[in-house]
Amino acid sequence: MRTGHGTRQSFSSANRHAGSAGVRSPPKTPVIFSWNWHRICPVVDNPFVRFFVAITDSDWFSYLSSLISLDEVNFWQPRGSVDFKALLPGEPFLFKLHSPNDFIVGGGFFSHHSILPFSLAWSAFETKNGVKTQEEMRVRIERYRRAAPNPKEDYSVGCILLESPFFFDRNDWIPLPNWQKQIVRGKAFEAETEPGKSLWDRVESVLRAKHLVPQEEAALLSGKPKFGAPQTILPRLGQGSFRILITDVYKRTCAMSGSHVLHVLDAAHIKPYSKGGEHVVNNGLLLRQDLHTLFDRGYLTVTPEYKVEVSQRIKEEFNNGKEYYAMHGTKLGVPESIAFLPDPSLLEWHNERIFAD
Repeated sequence: MRTGHGTRQSFSSANRHAGSAGVRSPPKTPVIFSWNWHRICPVVDNPFVRFFVAITDSDWFSYLSSLISLDEVNFWQPRGSVDFKALLPGEPFLFKLHSPNDFIVGGGFFSHHSILPFSLAWSAFETKNGVKTQEEMRVRIERYRRAAPNPKEDYSVGCILLESPFFFDRNDWIPLPNWQKQIVRGKAFEAETEPGKSLWDRVESVLRAKHLVPQEEAALLSGKPKFGAPQTILPRLGQGSFRILITDVYKRTCAMSGSHVLHVLDAAHIKPYSKGGEHVVNNGLLLRQDLHTLFDRGYLTVTPEYKVEVSQRIKEEFNNGKEYYAMHGTKLGVPESIAFLPDPSLLEWHNERIFAD
């Protein structure tokens, strides 16, 4: 696997999942409910040069392949103590069933990895976790962990977020006759050298023939060099992935109040999806739930200069609001990366269309 921007390798240690995937060796002290901050980065001037083949649980695959029009899935691991670093955002992540079914059966486009409380993973993705109910997901986690049932435990799980997933029909499954049995999680391949090149050519031919990916992700398929000005190319995010990415780029901290209580933090759209806003990081803020409600209803806004403004309507309508007025004029907490700052034009839209002083 790759660490930072170094080399990759295959993986052969055991940490099975609803589909096990490549991870680095666990730290001496496992990090619980953490995020891989340095990996949240745009793909610049990408055509991808790598893809990953992950060993995948057949029940997870069968259930998701039976659903219609999925925009995202969560490829989760039952032990959330290590990071997935084998891919950059936008690179393909392929599903391979457990031996003896050595076939590539589908995949998706990697967007992000995060370690989350399982309750948050369920809330964000629900059935896109590959199970019908939250209780079923808990049972599977405990089975893979070989843990006694504990309804009070909010297990940490590793979440590999995949956009625009695709599932091959049985007659399109691609055999992997030389798969090494000691690989129990997955293996990274280079798309421009053998054996990865031939394998990817077969995958790409199925994707194009069956029109299995949207136009946006089809642009990521080419392995040919691109020239000209660098461009940021990311897979189109689903609602669940948007929620987790916003949570992590804001370092799990409310942008207005500074609260770190994860379970009361929401990913808020600046321009609502229902009004044409997109699931993109620049259209999001991480807000405490009460602040999210007030923001959506126009009692709060953020200026294009990232200053919080509070409407007089709170006092006029509720004869209260001292806590909120203390935030008026304060600086919004924003992501460290310029690439993920809130879009000033969207903040201006919210000022003009939603906020009422």
